[in-house]
Amino acid sequence: MDSGKANAFEDTIRALKAVAEPTRLRLLVLCHRGESTVSELVRVLGQSQPRISRHLKLLCDAGLLERFRDGHFIYYGTPSAGPGAVRVRRLLELLPGEAPELARDAELADAERRASVEPEAAPLTEAERALHRAVLDTVLTAPVGRLLDIGAGSARMLKLLGRRATRAVGVDIDGDQRRQARAQLAVAGMGNCTIRAGDARRLDFADGAFDTVILDEVLGQSSAPEQMLAEAARLLAPGGRLLLIEPLEEGAAEAAGRRIARLAAGCRLAVGRPRPVPAKRPAWLVSVATAARRKVA
Repeated sequence: MDSGKANAFEDTIRALKAVAEPTRLRLLVLCHRGESTVSELVRVLGQSQPRISRHLKLLCDAGLLERFRDGHFIYYGTPSAGPGAVRVRRLLELLPGEAPELARDAELADAERRASVEPEAAPLTEAERALHRAVLDTVLTAPVGRLLDIGAGSARMLKLLGRRATRAVGVDIDGDQRRQARAQLAVAGMGNCTIRAGDARRLDFADGAFDTVILDEVLGQSSAPEQMLAEAARLLAPGGRLLLIEPLEEGAAEAAGRRIARLAAGCRLAVGRPRPVPAKRPAWLVSVATAARRKVA
């Protein structure tokens, strides 16, 4: 047995040992449903903080959970990619769908999160429904793949597209917005989405890490739009797409389109024909940018 296979075997044994305990298995399920803090998990499971922390450490050591800091809080969630993500998925597939303990945990966790989120907004307006349709029409012409929502805010784009992504990440500089978005995504059962702190001008992701990148009503508010757009372009994988959504003032669609094209050209991006949404009395301009083809000498 070569070293790679031996390591994979040992990792699998470690993972099986880690979940061979009821509390740890329940913790794995909860953290897979949504990123959670120790305090949240303590309240759901009704066990002491040291006990929960010990179980979480063992799950992290086995590669079944990841921990990250967001402000004053430490969050735990399941891996979004790699061998750990595969093991989590396969382990959870073995669980009975109607286990009463897991159903109770889910109900308590959702109640905990609902209490922390702002009241639901009013139903979507006709214009907002038109925007959602336009985004789906635009994005779903190809697989979403790895999705990044820069300036995620209330996570409206993640809630719309996250289930179609192989991995979905939202970044925002505002801590309150991140907490709200994280709770809403968890209540919606979108455990494949993660929310992280980040400055849109300098994000901690590798070049070409995402197939679909979204800038939703953030470019026009930025004091450094060129830098923000260049960072988004850096993160696009070859063949990837950048979705730009910008609010429109009445009669400003052409000027907004020219501004976006000018900014994109400076970042070596090619922008398709912008789409005013809705068609009558447009409130947004939806554009798709891709990496510009290099001219062959």
